[in-house]
Formats: sequence, C-alpha cells, structure tokens
Amino acid sequence: MQAPRAFLPDAGADALALMPGLSSGLRDLIAGAAGSSPFLAGLIRRETAWLATAFDDPEAAAETVLDSVVLAEDGALASVLREAKRRLALLIALADLAGVWSLTEVTGWLTRLADVSCDTALRAEMKATLRRGKLPGLSDADMGVAGGYVVIAMGKMGAAELNYSSDIDIICLFDETRFDPKDYAVVRQEFVRITRRMTALLSDKTEDGYVFRTDLRLRPDPSVTPICIGLQAAQRYYESVGRTWERAAYIKARSAAGDIAAGRAFLKDMAPFVWRRHLDFAAIQDAHDIRLRIRDSKGTHGDVKVPGHDVKLGRGGIREIELFAQTRQLIAGGRDTSLRMSGTVSALAELARKGWIAEDTAQELTSHYAYLRMVEHRIQMVNDAQTHKVPASDEGIARVACLMDVDPPKLHQELLSRLNTVHQRTEGFFSPARLSEPPEVEIDDTITRRWRSYPAFRSDRAQRIFKRFQPDLMARLSRVAKPDEALAALDGFLAGLPAGVQLFSLFEANPQLLDLLIDVVGTSPALASYLARNASVFDAVIGGQFFSPWPGAKSLTTQLSAILGEEADYERQLDAARAWAKEWHFRVGVHHLRGLVPAHLAGAQYADLADAVIGALWPSVQAEFARRHGPAPGRGAAIVGMGSLGAQRLNALSDLDIIVIYDAQGIESSDGPRPLAARQYYARLTQAMITALTAPMAQGRLYEVDMRLRPSGNQGPVATSWTAFQHYQENQAWVWEHLALTRARVICGPQAFRDDIEAFRVNVLQSSRERQDTLQEVRNMRDRIASAKMPSGPWDIKTGPGRMLDIELLGQTAALLSGSRDRATADGLAAGVACGMMGPDEARQLDTAYQLMSATQMAMRLISGKVGDAQPSGEAAAQFLCRNSDLPDVNGLETALSEAYLRADTIITEAVSERGAT
Repeated sequence: MQAPRAFLPDAGADALALMPGLSSGLRDLIAGAAGSSPFLAGLIRRETAWLATAFDDPEAAAETVLDSVVLAEDGALASVLREAKRRLALLIALADLAGVWSLTEVTGWLTRLADVSCDTALRAEMKATLRRGKLPGLSDADMGVAGGYVVIAMGKMGAAELNYSSDIDIICLFDETRFDPKDYAVVRQEFVRITRRMTALLSDKTEDGYVFRTDLRLRPDPSVTPICIGLQAAQRYYESVGRTWERAAYIKARSAAGDIAAGRAFLKDMAPFVWRRHLDFAAIQDAHDIRLRIRDSKGTHGDVKVPGHDVKLGRGGIREIELFAQTRQLIAGGRDTSLRMSGTVSALAELARKGWIAEDTAQELTSHYAYLRMVEHRIQMVNDAQTHKVPASDEGIARVACLMDVDPPKLHQELLSRLNTVHQRTEGFFSPARLSEPPEVEIDDTITRRWRSYPAFRSDRAQRIFKRFQPDLMARLSRVAKPDEALAALDGFLAGLPAGVQLFSLFEANPQLLDLLIDVVGTSPALASYLARNASVFDAVIGGQFFSPWPGAKSLTTQLSAILGEEADYERQLDAARAWAKEWHFRVGVHHLRGLVPAHLAGAQYADLADAVIGALWPSVQAEFARRHGPAPGRGAAIVGMGSLGAQRLNALSDLDIIVIYDAQGIESSDGPRPLAARQYYARLTQAMITALTAPMAQGRLYEVDMRLRPSGNQGPVATSWTAFQHYQENQAWVWEHLALTRARVICGPQAFRDDIEAFRVNVLQSSRERQDTLQEVRNMRDRIASAKMPSGPWDIKTGPGRMLDIELLGQTAALLSGSRDRATADGLAAGVACGMMGPDEARQLDTAYQLMSATQMAMRLISGKVGDAQPSGEAAAQFLCRNSDLPDVNGLETALSEAYLRADTIITEAVSERGAT
C-alpha cells in the first residue's frame, strides 16, 4: 500500500493521536493525508469512529453509507446526505491515496453517490408535492417512476467519471404525455419548484457541509428555458437548433435518477441527433473552435507553465483528451454503434481497436489521462475546492506533491512533459499542418474561378475549408497524365455537389481521398456523377473495410440483415438498404477501376451484392406484408435469379431478372387482419418486393427489375404457383424458356423449397429432347435477333452475330443438350465440346472472345454509366479500357473485338448448323 507524505508533520501527528492502534501502513496513510490536506484532516477528526470500522472492508462500508441515504427519513434526509458525502469523500480519498482503488473505482463511487443522492432527494420532494396534490392526475402510485420526472446526468457524472470535488451537470425533464394538455403550465411550474428544492437539498451549505454543487446550464437554451422542461420540448429543440457541442455532450448522457426508463427512451430518441449516419468530419472544426474558445476564456494560449496551469481546461489538459476521443466518436459513431460509449478510456481503447487511432496513441493518451485525473484529484483534496488549477505558490505545489509522494521538481517536470505531449498528440488532429506545395505544372484558373458560384460553395464555412486543402488538390491534379482533362472532370463533379461542408471536411481530414477522387472523376463520368449525388459513399473508404478481402454473399447478407434489424420502421429499412448497397456498389466499381480486381471478379461481386440485397430484404418485405395480411399460406415463396443474375455475372448497370415461385400447399387464403386469397397474396407480396427494390426513395433506388422470364412472360402472373410452374415447364415451355433455365438459380426462400426447385430444374434440363429440333429453334432465334437489331459498330458489344449474347446462347444450348446443371457460359462451352457441338480449340477461342467482350462491356458500363455503343472518350478512360483488356491501346482493342466477333460468329454458326445437329 502506498502512502502520501505529510507537508505538516504536526498536523499528521494530531490525526494519528485520534486513531491509536493502526497498522504501520494505515498510520503512514493517515499522517500523510492529514498532514498535507486541511480538508481531509478535518474529515478525519469528525469521522474518527466511523473510519476505524470502515478500514476493515472499504467496499462494504461504502455500500452501507449509500444504503443509509436510501433509507433516510424525509426530515433527516439533508443531514444524512451530508454525512454520507463526508464519509464517502474521506474513504474515497484514502483509498485513492493508498492506491487501493483504481481511477475507475474512485470516479465510480463518486458517481454512485451522486446518483443515489439525486434520486433520493428527488423522490423526497416529489412525495411532498404529491401529498399537497399539486400534480394533477398523479398519486402515490406514480412514485415508482417519480411521476415521470427524469434526471439526465451529463458530463463526468454521465460517464461515471466524477472528479473528487466535482459539481454535477444534470438536465431535468418531465414526461408531459402523462398529463392532460390543459394542465401543462401548472405541471411544469410544479416540476420547476421540485427541481429548485431538490438542487437546494444537494447544494446548500449548512453546518454539516454540502452534498454536490449542481449545474443545470446544459439544458436546452438555458438563458430562456425553465430549469425543468418537457421531454418532447427538449427533443424538438435538439432536432431544430441543437449544436455540435451539445451532440458531444450527449455522448456522456445517462438516465441517472427518477423515471429511468423514460430517460433511456429519451436518449434513444436522441441518437439520430448525436450520431449522424455519415462520417462527420465537420465535427473536427467544431471541436477545434470549442478548444479555442476555452483557451480564450481561460487565457491559456502560449506555452505551458505548470504553476497556475488548469489541468482540465488548459493546453494539453484533460479536456483536450476528452474532446479528442469524443470528436472521433462523433465522426464514426453514426456508422459504428460500438463506438457509442461514454467513458473516455473505453472510447480510446475502442477507437484504437477499430483503427481510428493508433494503438500507441490510445495507450499514451490513456496514461496521460489517468495521471492528469490523479493530479486533479490531489489538487481538489487539499481544500475541497472545485478547482483544476495547479497552485501558483510553492507551498501549494508542495502540498500536492506530498499527496502524490513525489518531490515538487519531479511533479513539475512530469506534469510539464505530459501536458506538452497531450498537446502535441491532439493538436495535429484538430489543426493539422497545411500543405502549401505548388502544383508541378501550371493549371488554368478560368475553371477554378467559377467554383464559388456552385451550390457546394454557398456557405462561407465550405469556402474556408476548401481553401485550406485546395493547394494539395491542385498539386495532386497537376501530376496526372492529362491535368486539363482531370480538371474539367473535377469541375463537373463540384458543379453537381448539392452541399460542400461535410465532404470538404472529409477531404481535409483525409487528403489521401483526393487521389481517389481524381482517379474516379478523371476516368469515369458515371462514377463522378454518382459521387456528386452520393458523396457519403466516401464514408465507406474511411470507415469500413474498403480494401479488405471480399466478404462474399453470405457475409454481406448477414451484415445487411443486422442493419435492417436495427430499424423498426419499414421505410427506414428500405432507405438503410439503399445506403448500404450504394457503398458496396461503389467499392466494387472503385476496385475494378483501380485494377484491384479483374472484370470477371467484379462481375461476381456485383452478383453477390444483389444476392445479399434480395436475401436480406425479402424477410423484411414479408414481415411488413404479413403485418397486414397474415403469414404466407403454405411453405412460402422463393425468388429465383435468371439471366446474368443467375449466372452470377452482373455489371455496374445490370438490372435483375427474377421470377417468384410459391407453394401454398392447398391453403386457400392467408390468416391476418386483412386476409387474401393465396394467389392474390403472393402476387401482391411479389409486387411489394419489386417496389422495395425499385422505388425511388431518399437514398435512391436499388435496382431495376425484369420479370419477363417468368412463365408466359408479361402475360403470366407475377408470382407462379409451384404446381403451375412444374406443369408449364414440363408441358408448355418454349425452347428459349428451357434455355433460360440453364442459368436459373434460387436466391432465397425456405431451404426445402429451394432444394425442390433446383432438383426440378436439373430434371427438366436432363430430360430427353430432339437435338435437331432444338438447334433449329436456336437458329431461328439467332435470325430473329439479327433482324431485330444489327450492331452499330465494334463497340456495340452485347447484341449481334458472334457477340456476347450469341456466345451465351450457344453456351445455354450446349448446357441444355448435354443436361448440364452448371450455369456459367464457360461451363456451357465445355459441355458443347462434350456433346460434340464443337472442338476444344473452338471452345477456347469462344471463351477467350467472351472474356474480352465481357470485360470490355463491364468497363464501358462503369465508365459511361449507360448502355451505349460509343467508344468512351478521355485519356484516363482509354487507359482503363486498355488495362482492363490487357491490350496496349484502344485501336488494338477495337481490332481485337472486331476479329473476335467474326471468329465467334463462324464457330457458332457451324456449331448450331444442321451438321452440328448430327
């Protein structure tokens, strides 16, 4: 056990005289505490008898003190509260000085005392008010929830981090929904009176001392609002005019006394105000402004000088560490709920674990935080003064040093070192050094001069932020192959931005994103336009696992399902799905654009994303539909992906080909508030799913949906019964519909039903059929396609003889004739070799041609954002096309495509000819 030293040995000896028989360790502790702190010496004199018994089991003694407050008679409550404060203040101080309790335990006991004191004082005053009948509609039965009165603990009390002589920051609210609206004014007046009496009971200084000084100034607009307001009124204030410092304050907020449940519900409702959905890097400037205002008010600009320095609010002090952690939490906590803790130390640890700060930064700041809190406590222990300033006198510093059992010079040296280190660690975050490097080549400023007229620059704040990182942006821009082209593309991006503060703050705090921005806008006008409308997707680059290995469809589905599960409202679920899908869609595009994944893997990732959206959204759609019409009759429905979705090869613009199959198992209708016949139920459920995917909402739309591959096409019902589907495929389906089945894949639905559909699909594909008739039908299909649309040139890759759809058609034909269950075009071509439609060399040539066409088409869709047949323009786009196809230049790519079409057409024509049929 450690012990302080006595600044005045005689004072320590006087305290020891009151407590004979102590062990040597306790004697040193008492002598040091009383000999350096007049306040503790006074408490020891007053509580000698109690303290002697408390030493045996400090935790049990502390619990007994808290119990005494709860059990106190109303008339004796004021004196019991003050006695409890004296005793716990003494016990906590001695346990702290002895090193028996950690910082967390010390601040935790202080906070528990504050909680119990507030709750007991409140209930005493509430009981008295109810006895006088001053609260209309309430009775003693409402005492369990304190009549709807809520005490929200803020600051250090909210975070269970109270300092030794802390006042308590609280916000007092009441649940106005418990009262008749006509009684609102009377009720509010009574709650104001209760608040005044409660705080007086805690803070008034009597011959027995005081309990806690209370501060009510953190309530909404304290200059004009009463000291107790309604919960709904408070929420309206925060939603309309709440400021960043109030958001930061609510990180530590906690329902501490009174109607705890109502307080927790209020704080849950406050979450959207505190935690923004996007990465809120604008909070950095707001927090920095707070720091500067503190320095202005406290006069702490300039170098640190230890005597008289404020270890809480001064440069390098406790508040710097708290703001550092809180600001990082505000930035990322909207996306990551694990960062929403109130404690500073736990926040630093979690921020490091999630990669928002370096591990050594977290450990170092945690160490400095603990040390500065210890110094703060020792300063306050001397005279129980609510101060955070290091004494200015030699004597004052010596007393603090004695309580820490160090020499004054060592205290001075270590405190100075830690304060300066904290300042260095935090200043670079709040006010980073600005790059003034000039561009490597001169850039025409005729474009940049018009930027201030764009919507993103409408606010002075946006202009100031942009001006700070503009030199860095221009320097990076000058280093690309064609700076003028890149500048023009950047101009288009900035012109399309609806607002700038948040995005510009993101770029300023993360300058590495500027390279990505220049890459995107210079290469892909489509992605640039998308970014201008959805700049929040940059959050994924900073706040997610943007460059981690691809997680796969199953993991993505789990992730999106968890996000949807957090939203109770159906429309918010749909918007959440859109925001989530946008980020992952953007990731796939960026990875493809930057060559991190080849085209075929990007196609598979787009398909995984679609699978995840369908798989996670389908249960939400079903649950919302069942709420009105009851659970699905029978064993439910399955969604089957067709075409490119079934083959798991989508591109950036792909729509989704799907069909819905249901099995009502003979049940005629649903059982719900508004029951529907089974056929109508599943038809409307399908429409609800289509709407969920396609409806334009605040976050846009997810996908376009095409259901023309269902039985009977657009003439058939949108949802097909299992019995009807089987009958149709076995007896009525055209050859092209069986060809479509070669790529069908069940995406979601009851597992047993999914297995049945897949088994039936394989059975249909493996049924016997006339080869010559099938090939004749395929030749007819090729003729119809050719007459309907002739390709306009070499960049019209999809439709035409020897082009993508033609090769896919051959692969499907071979799969059908061979009974293959595989869905990929490459597998179909291999099946064509097995069934004698072509030789291995022809299959390899077709596969090579198909990969070239598919990769080029994927790149063109990503670059242009539209289904077109024109060669994309721009140097960066041309370079991307060449990298994507592994060819040296665009002319070479055009030649390779033209040759591939001719070669593929010749092979396909021969494979489906009458000779091929034999």
